[in-house]
Amino acid sequence: MDPTLPRGTDNTVERMLRALGGWLFPPREGGGGGAHGVLPPLLIGLTFVSGLVDAVSFIGLDQVFVANMTGNVVLLGFALAGDREFSAAASLLALAAFTAGAAAAGRIRRDHPAGRLFGPLVAAQAVLVAGALAVSAAGAGRLPAVGLLAVSMGMQNAVVHRLAVPDLTTTVVTRTLTGLAADRRGPAAVRRLVSVAALFCGALAGAVLTLHHGPGAALALTAGLLGWIAATGRAAARPAGGPVTGRGGG
Repeated sequence: MDPTLPRGTDNTVERMLRALGGWLFPPREGGGGGAHGVLPPLLIGLTFVSGLVDAVSFIGLDQVFVANMTGNVVLLGFALAGDREFSAAASLLALAAFTAGAAAAGRIRRDHPAGRLFGPLVAAQAVLVAGALAVSAAGAGRLPAVGLLAVSMGMQNAVVHRLAVPDLTTTVVTRTLTGLAADRRGPAAVRRLVSVAALFCGALAGAVLTLHHGPGAALALTAGLLGWIAATGRAAARPAGGPVTGRGGG
């Protein structure tokens, strides 16, 4: 077993993740198969999570986004214009909490390689999502859950921003779709298409679970996925082919 992987990581899972990474980043782009190691498929997993939590927050909580901050700015404008379907307080809370989470993760990451922080920060996300599940189940109101989820997504975006793996931002779809439509076909187009599909599938799964089983079911799935990604994410610290690429990742 690769010594960079956590003890107990299944060889079959490892091979599958590295194969997916190599498919998303073929040798001619990175100078070696799977230049980013297991990181690309894990980021696809986080993209799926983004769709899940936005479905929960919009459908099951307070018609607000916790991952898509562009949408929140627009919803805030609607609310301030007098549309009573949307809550200005919820949008402002999500924006503030997201920014706080990104700032907190940003302070930590400045002095550490981003790859080594990937697993711990995703683990912290899992704890925050579990906290949102707990406060929601306890009937503590919707806004505390919105705040916890938005903090977790801010942290996710901060570490993904630092890693700067091409085309895998985990939340931003507008630029991804623009590149998919405007640029030449190639490996980048495959990554963009997979990223959009992962966000869509996450939103679909989150909506189905929330509508038929309540927000708790979708949040439980989200926490479980994040826990698995965090446990596997130790491998992202030293992927095959060298250190994780990304700004300041030395």
